[in-house]
Amino acid sequence: MSIFADILGTVFERRYRAPGPQDDTSKPLEELTARLLGSLGEVSGMAVARQILDRYSRFDDAGKIAFFTHLRRDLDVDAAKLRAALDTYEAAPDKASYTRFMEAAEPPRQELARRLNQVPGATRQLVAMRHDLLRLAKANPDLALIDFDLRHLLQSWFNRGFLVLRPITWESPANILEKIIAYEAVHAIDSWDDLRRRLHPVDRRLFAFFHPSMADEPLIFVEVALTKGIPNSIQGVLADNREIIAPPAADTAVFYSISNCQPGLAGISFGNSLIKQVAGDLARELPGLKTFVTLSPIPGLAAWLSECGHDVSTPEALRARTAEYLLAAKRADGAPRDPVARFHLGNGALVEAIHAGADTSASGMAQSLGAMVNYRYDLDKINQHHEAFATKGTVASSAAVRALLKQAQQLPAPVEK
Repeated sequence: MSIFADILGTVFERRYRAPGPQDDTSKPLEELTARLLGSLGEVSGMAVARQILDRYSRFDDAGKIAFFTHLRRDLDVDAAKLRAALDTYEAAPDKASYTRFMEAAEPPRQELARRLNQVPGATRQLVAMRHDLLRLAKANPDLALIDFDLRHLLQSWFNRGFLVLRPITWESPANILEKIIAYEAVHAIDSWDDLRRRLHPVDRRLFAFFHPSMADEPLIFVEVALTKGIPNSIQGVLADNREIIAPPAADTAVFYSISNCQPGLAGISFGNSLIKQVAGDLARELPGLKTFVTLSPIPGLAAWLSECGHDVSTPEALRARTAEYLLAAKRADGAPRDPVARFHLGNGALVEAIHAGADTSASGMAQSLGAMVNYRYDLDKINQHHEAFATKGTVASSAAVRALLKQAQQLPAPVEK
């Protein structure tokens, strides 16, 4: 990591550890949270915060639900206090009344999280705590309200300005490489040899975002292939016997796998910044690169085809219906139905090309009958495409993909179920 990242690490993860008493398990957790929110000094506050975090780490799911229920019930906004503060501010909008209003509008559980975060290593624990919350809230919807507070704080703490982009190479520390294998969510890495094929050749790159408070934990990473031309299958990209090319000879950078690593940071987007920064860095390093594309899965395609009863028994029919799915299939809110499409189109990409037989793995066949798509990042038009998509829902696409959509409109009607 850079010297700047190391300095940030000392800011985010204070290295001195204040001495604190052993956790007195006879004290109710509610008493500990009240003490931490009281007027404690920094040293004693850190000791209490550590007790809370240590006790939470030993909880089973029932204990975690009880803890979150306490946050929801006892550390919520005081509606009467908030209403009174708003009335005061409306009557006399000055600095003092505004301060009281803002203090009343913030639930005490937000400040609790901030004070817990003063313990070294607590950021990692709070990310894990949010993962627990998201999981448990599925069966306990009342707890979902707490996530607004945790997500608000984590969005601030994991602001792009604090993230560090690092290349991951075959020479990176083993513990980082092990996590890349574990976190790969698109195309499984089956062995160390498989990982080496993705990192060691000169025409392969991997970049990850890190945060100074979690310096050994990648937040998100992208795998890149440098190629001549746009590839039409993941089998070709990952082939053992493929031809390795010298980076200056490449004209295309292919983002073929993007994996989020921390479930506790779900909904906090890093992918937009990651792709744009990597594309910009590669363009400066290798001026011969003219095309930046993904080779992306289409996770909702097979389900949509089944729902509609479409016959896609030929590759051309599959490609045509895939174009229809990506350009015309919408959710109730008008956004594209496919989650990967929403991500890349929202980042300013366009639908460049569609390929049949592009992913013949078991997962590829199950989710998209083997089809894949290239989303193109035109560095000169990213902002234009993003604005059109965000304001009008316009899905930018190439002429070839629009031609496929016209073919879909001429195919036989769906099979009656």
